[in-house]
Amino acid sequence: MTTDELIIILKEMYNNADNGFQVANIHLFGIKYANELQNKNLKFIATEALNKESYYAEINKGIKLSFLLKKIIKI
Repeated sequence: MTTDELIIILKEMYNNADNGFQVANIHLFGIKYANELQNKNLKFIATEALNKESYYAEINKGIKLSFLLKKIIKI
């Protein structure tokens, strides 16, 4: 998956989230696309999709959760 595709997906997930669930959707994005996000510039993706570089940390939390869940439930 390209960086541009990931940017579009994140932007849509954030914009379509119910009020109060935008950050949760950023985490979900990190969980769902953890493999595709490996070796990508998360700061660039967050800035391009959401105009906030600091949201890269929220994406990273989702990625870490994804790998933790895979260890726990052995997906």
